[in-house]
Amino acid sequence: MFIETEATPNPATLKFLPGQDVMGVRGTADFASAEAADRSPLAARLFELDGVARVFLGADFVTVTKSDPSDWATLRPQVLGAIMEHAMAGRPVMAGDASEEEEDVDPADAEVVAQIKELLDTRVRPAVAGDGGDIVFRGFRDGIVRLHMQGACSGCPSSRATLKHGVENMLRHYVPEVVAVEQVEA
Repeated sequence: MFIETEATPNPATLKFLPGQDVMGVRGTADFASAEAADRSPLAARLFELDGVARVFLGADFVTVTKSDPSDWATLRPQVLGAIMEHAMAGRPVMAGDASEEEEDVDPADAEVVAQIKELLDTRVRPAVAGDGGDIVFRGFRDGIVRLHMQGACSGCPSSRATLKHGVENMLRHYVPEVVAVEQVEA
């Protein structure tokens, strides 16, 4: 098994591509701590490594964020080994069903929300996934779109600029009801 590694815009995060599905069509999963990783045997295994601060599972990739003092020269081979060992043993990535986060949406805005989600799914999420992360719709009220950044995008120095200058401008252009975009944590 050959696992490619790619840098991300977040210097604390690397993207690992095992050449096979990780989450596949089941979506994504973001784990900000070892305690949160109890529903993913793979994430739990990665958190056992000293220096792992966050794990994000994408369709066909894993991003790992290191803690500040950790060094990629030491941590990278350990992460590669853990992912390879997990895949070769045929262990599941997730245990049970992934839980869906609730969205804060006024039912009267269903058509606008559908437009926003379509734009996010077709234009934004593929680009963000390329950088090792994801952007998740959390709500729309009073013209404000609430989004949650995951993976390499969570804590990335440029994520707020991406939201304000990229995503907000695009959504305002295509969906006149959108007046602003806000980042939410969880």
